[in-house]
Amino acid sequence: MEYFWIFLPLFFWAIAVLMIVAGWKIFTKAGKPGWGILIPIYNLILMLEIIGKPMWWILMFIIPGVNFVFMIWATNLLSKSFGKDVGFTLGLIFLSFIFYPVLAFGSATYQGPAGIVAAPVERA
Repeated sequence: MEYFWIFLPLFFWAIAVLMIVAGWKIFTKAGKPGWGILIPIYNLILMLEIIGKPMWWILMFIIPGVNFVFMIWATNLLSKSFGKDVGFTLGLIFLSFIFYPVLAFGSATYQGPAGIVAAPVERA
């Protein structure tokens, strides 16, 4: 039982490092500086650029209750930005330590901001 208290913090540090490396790779895939994942607020700015949402969303991330809704929305838009669907979004939310590395190191490619709706094409 005494080893449990030694390995538990190591386990959480390993998960934290894995998530930082995955975030770095996701930013790099989207054409943003990977080191940006390490800088608070700046990483939100980069994420908003990746998903195509305005900077005022940062204010929504600091309002209790509202931030929960906006983070789920942003996660869904991140998933769509890499060509994934709602099922993958649920994986990012509930099993993030598995799905973020899959997004980072898998075959998914950045397809542009999912938050920007393309203008309709007129047909002659």
